[in-house]
Amino acid sequence: MFSVLIRNGMVYDGTGGPGFTADIGIKDDKVETMGDLSGAEAELEIDAAGRCVAPGFIDIHTHSDTPLLVAGEGHSHIRQGVTTNVIGNCGTSLAPITDEAVEYMKARLGGDDAPVTWEWRSLDGYLGLLQDRGVSVNVVPLVGQGTVRGSVMGFADRKPTPEELDRMRAMVREGMEDGAFGLSTGLIYVPGSYADADEIAEMAAVIAEYGGLYATHIRGENDTLMPALREAVEIGRRAGVSVQISHLKAMGRHMWGASVQALELIDEARREGIDVTADQYPYNASATGLGAYLPAWAHVGGAKKLQERLADESVRERIKEDILCDMEGWTSLHKGVGWENTLITQCPDETLEGRSVADIARERGVDEFDAAFDILMECEGRVGVVYFTIGDEDLERIMAHPAVMIGSDSSAVATEGPLARGKPHPRAFGTFSRVLGHYVRDRKTLSLSDAVMKMTSMPAQKLGLTDRGILRPGMKADLVIFDADAVGDCATYNDPFQYSVGVEGVFVNGCETVRGGEHLGAKAGRVLRRGDGS
Repeated sequence: MFSVLIRNGMVYDGTGGPGFTADIGIKDDKVETMGDLSGAEAELEIDAAGRCVAPGFIDIHTHSDTPLLVAGEGHSHIRQGVTTNVIGNCGTSLAPITDEAVEYMKARLGGDDAPVTWEWRSLDGYLGLLQDRGVSVNVVPLVGQGTVRGSVMGFADRKPTPEELDRMRAMVREGMEDGAFGLSTGLIYVPGSYADADEIAEMAAVIAEYGGLYATHIRGENDTLMPALREAVEIGRRAGVSVQISHLKAMGRHMWGASVQALELIDEARREGIDVTADQYPYNASATGLGAYLPAWAHVGGAKKLQERLADESVRERIKEDILCDMEGWTSLHKGVGWENTLITQCPDETLEGRSVADIARERGVDEFDAAFDILMECEGRVGVVYFTIGDEDLERIMAHPAVMIGSDSSAVATEGPLARGKPHPRAFGTFSRVLGHYVRDRKTLSLSDAVMKMTSMPAQKLGLTDRGILRPGMKADLVIFDADAVGDCATYNDPFQYSVGVEGVFVNGCETVRGGEHLGAKAGRVLRRGDGS
């Protein structure tokens, strides 16, 4: 007698091999057996004839740290078949953190309205609270280098003292002892961007002792793409760690085609024996905060200092010159994009959402740069944007590369409730479904077997998850059942709050969580810690 018996499905087991027909018997939280189980019985039987059955998808790059704490159901992700979220990316994790950094994090997440209470300081405390509240997806934590640096040095743009370096290394070590799988950086975001390669290598050397990975939003994806990639590889070489390039792209129209050189660099590093891989989301637009368009020096001292600088006309002019002229070797996100292609997605003034900075400037009768600066002041820096910057050929070339897996770079949110705010990038609702629908079925950029592998066994292997990512007896019963002819994304930039279609069933640790495309409310997800057997 099985807990669950899934009959007649076309199994794509995550290894990259062709699909095969098999029944799957689940007992408790594991796959017990596979094959012809026509004589078996189960408490729950599902006929998956005409459907595909695959391991649950592992989203290796999410920002669900706060959303899962607020509402653990993870609707927008699990309805695509995502059963595991990797959090703490781009240098920002909610722990470990010091008292001094809490105020900075509050401001970053929405001021006093930030929907978290900050009763933890350690990663252990945060993960314990997350598990106690309950989650529908499994969670894999990383330590954010930006959070650590901000906790020790605030917004200081300088090298750390030996004592400060020791404190940062100790915080990273504490995070690894508490179960983190590695370290992340976001090297276009302050305060993490103030660190040089030597400092980051010191942090990465700590995670190397634990077999952790180094996940990096590199120091630039525009003109500085190649030197930024070389820096990431060099950190991996020096520290002896596995490197994950976050959301690999060539950003700005003048950079279209640069993916050829970027992928060649990754191939060269891999031939050298450095474990360098990357992830990607399947959209032409990127997303970040509007403040990231500004040079790093403008952020020194934190949000209040930035507001003071934006209020000073002479400083505004210097910021504008830096954005236009690439002063001091800094390359603006604005280059090759422009204000017409920069849309406000979320800010306190909801009337601005869904509009381009250029459109707002025309309405106000001001220069586009001044419009951007004014919006940042009015909204106290809390302005999300999407910007259209990625070429189709680069996108598909990167997607097809054998060292690239799928990652949404999004938060697990919902179409209603406290997380249904603004106009988030549609990748939150459609990344995995869009790959399976548009790029597998329609464009044939990938085979279905390869796409499933990029969503399952590849990220599992990268993270060191030995009991997930492949569908076979003895593995955890994270499964997705989908219709290959119907699966697809529905979310758009103007109307992002639309769930994907075609994913009919999802099991997390053997628990049925999605049936007929609807979330059943189960919270069978687990907070996974490095070294706990997963």
